[in-house]
Amino acid sequence: MYGVLMIDIDSTALTAEDVSLIKQAQVGGVILFARNVADAAQVRALCDDIRYHNPDILIGVDQEGGRVARLREGFTPLPAMGRLGDLFNRDPNRALNCAYDCGYLMAAEVLAVGIDLSFAPVLDRDGISQVIGDRSFHHETQAITALATQFMRGMKTAGMATTGKHFPGHGAIAPDSHVAEAIDTRSLDEIINSDMQPFAQTLSWLDALMPAHVIFSQVDNKPAGFSKIWLQEILRHQLKFDGVIFSDDLSMAGAKAAGNVSDRVKAAIEAGCDIALVCNDRVAAHEAAEAAQELPYPHQNRVKTMCGNIPIWQGDLESTCQQFDYWQQAKQNITQTFFDTQSLTQTATSIAEATDPTNYK
Repeated sequence: MYGVLMIDIDSTALTAEDVSLIKQAQVGGVILFARNVADAAQVRALCDDIRYHNPDILIGVDQEGGRVARLREGFTPLPAMGRLGDLFNRDPNRALNCAYDCGYLMAAEVLAVGIDLSFAPVLDRDGISQVIGDRSFHHETQAITALATQFMRGMKTAGMATTGKHFPGHGAIAPDSHVAEAIDTRSLDEIINSDMQPFAQTLSWLDALMPAHVIFSQVDNKPAGFSKIWLQEILRHQLKFDGVIFSDDLSMAGAKAAGNVSDRVKAAIEAGCDIALVCNDRVAAHEAAEAAQELPYPHQNRVKTMCGNIPIWQGDLESTCQQFDYWQQAKQNITQTFFDTQSLTQTATSIAEATDPTNYK
């Protein structure tokens, strides 16, 4: 059975402690970070090993493009989604085609190495946020909706479920909730009519959502990921969303208002999250796994919808990706549009060296 926790592991191969943790009853997922990645073959071997020890487990990663990409060595570079937005301003049709290609390309390469899902796309509006920036497609709802829909079409065609984040919107808040408390003082009507619209308008394409660790003080005194108002009243009942709700990382500073990690896990699940993420803190992960034993299991059929269509490994990334009919064309289109092939290595290096706003530990 799939458990309520998604945790991380130490390195590029499982340790005995990792195995002990992922075999615990309420651990239903593993999220990979850059420290877990050497190359494609190593990642696939790692994912296969994880599933050997726990067949009922989701494996996820943040592979958004631009600065936020855990899979780099040997993988095709993806532009930041904001570059799609810039292209949309000049050539909407080409941008929409490229959004589809980005979604397909990303999903194909992530699935090829045995990972079920990338937590994408980002549906936040580009505003004043220190952590969102060019992770967002655009600042206008219409553009975000159009581009994100195409991106998700590409993901789904390749065989990957979609996860929109960070509901109901993180872009209008300057503080980075990874490292600080973030409070949005706007009214509910203003939030619904602006930042929440990309989520509402793409709901039929969304298999999962991840709420923001932002306190919308005019609505609730708790961050959205701990709020029954946001998750149950608004998301489940008003918007009729029936997909998976992943908490954002409960080790983030924006989550600490809910107490210690055991309290955070219980609060997130009781508020309406299906799966709670606890990352970058091994002591906390053990505490969370113990606390989770008292919690009910998530809706199993709902969680199963997030399992990726993982292809048979063919010995290397390129050969494995050839099993995806459109992978080669999508790769060519994105490379030609966003990366000069003569300077592709230099461009990939510059992306790798750019500051990742989510790499806070």
